Amino acid sequence: MTSVENLTTAEKWDYIFRFFGISDFVNFISSAQLQSALLPIKIVFIFFGFFFLAAVIYFYINSSYIQYQFLQDTVEFLSWQSYGLRQINKRWQKIVKRIEAGNKTESEYKLAIIQADDLLYSLLEERGYQGEDFNQLLNSARKKILPSFEEIDSAHKIRNSLVYDLDYRLDLELAKRILDNYEKAIKNI
Repeated sequence: MTSVENLTTAEKWDYIFRFFGISDFVNFISSAQLQSALLPIKIVFIFFGFFFLAAVIYFYINSSYIQYQFLQDTVEFLSWQSYGLRQINKRWQKIVKRIEAGNKTESEYKLAIIQADDLLYSLLEERGYQGEDFNQLLNSARKKILPSFEEIDSAHKIRNSLVYDLDYRLDLELAKRILDNYEKAIKNI
């Protein structure tokens, strides 16, 4: 038997493969009989691979991840405004039209204030402020809307009076002042 030190690198690897039985294992794995016996199992795994790939693509498309990671930044870049600002502006314009409408009834003023309060409430929730009710949300956002905090608090009290007291009277000037306060708070957020 020759010494291992006298062998070339290729012969050393061949010796190691034979010693551990790796050559026999590789020959067994690559044999035609075993490969033909494993063909159905390979087909099943290929099917599962495509199924899970399709599931990942489906859930990826239907989740908000793409919107959050890609589309939101693209919309902000192209429109030069924060994402969702266009929808907020549309909702606000509908509220303002209630005050500026030709019929200008007291019920329209009341409805405009209620809708403005609801818009502010939904924005506070969307921005992640914590609280069980409007007052708690408002207190958690106090630093953000600090200049108009007191006005919003009093406007919310008037809104509650509008909802719970059917005889509450509201004039156009007060309604406009309240909506201005809501608009300042919404812009600050």
